[in-house]
This record gives sequence, structure tokens and C-alpha cells, in this order.
Amino acid sequence: MKIRVGLGFDVHQLEEGRDFFLGGIKLPAMKGAVGHSDADVLIHAICDALLGAANLRDIGFHYANTDARWRGMDSKFFLKDVTRMLAEKGWYIENVDCTLCLEAPKVNPHIPEMKKVLAPLMNISEDDISIKATTAERLGYIGREEGVNAYAVALIKKE
Repeated sequence: MKIRVGLGFDVHQLEEGRDFFLGGIKLPAMKGAVGHSDADVLIHAICDALLGAANLRDIGFHYANTDARWRGMDSKFFLKDVTRMLAEKGWYIENVDCTLCLEAPKVNPHIPEMKKVLAPLMNISEDDISIKATTAERLGYIGREEGVNAYAVALIKKE
């Protein structure tokens, strides 16, 4: 058996009046992330972790923000497609561990719903997804509520 680990990171600017998609769900929020697609920073970080582990480049390589096909795209499509790419190469996802960094809104009440949405996209159980959230203690662009970022680590295996 062969195993690999990948690390993903993503960041998006926040702007008032936009919808805020995080972990495949829409959160109630005053500000939402700015991006070419739906700007789901958590899914984008997970995609990069998975792609990196499988040595398949990064999310921008596969779904360029200069390509009109991806404008406004639901990021769940990207995660499902990345999972398909891995499977075509014989890789299976073992688990993902994620950390979100933002001041508002509070994420913890929404984590069970995020896991419920994300698990079937990756063909894993909800128990194989860890999502944590923290703040920046009011420091920097996160603390000023100008942006949100996410980190993800993924473990994949091939028999």
C-alpha cells in the first residue's frame, strides 16, 4: 500500500452584501467571499490538499479563474471532480483535516452540516472529516474581517 499526504491553503477577500459559502453550505453572514466561483475557501483548500497529495497540480490549474465555465460555479462540483481524478489514478481518500480562520460568523454550529455535505463528495464518512475554526484574535486581514482563509491536510492511499 502507498500513502501520501497533501496540504492545501486558500484565502478569499470578504465583501458586504455577498453570499457566504463555506464547506458546501450557505452561512448566514453580513459579508461573503469574493471569487470567480462561489469562493468556498474550505472546499478550495481541500481540493488543493487532495490534488497535491496525488501530484495532480492545483485547483487553479484544473479550474482557472480566467475560464468563463467556472464563473459562479458551485465548488462542490470541483471537489466531486477532484475525487474522480484521484480515483482514476487509483487513489482513495482516507481523511481530511481542515482549519478555518475567520472572525465571523461563528462556524462551529455549522460543522455537522458541512461534514454531511462534504463526505459523499469524497466518498468517505463524516467521521473521516475534521473541521476546526479559529479567529485571528482581531489581528491582520482576518481580524479586520477583510478576509477568510482555510488550511487542509489530506491523506490518500493506493492499494
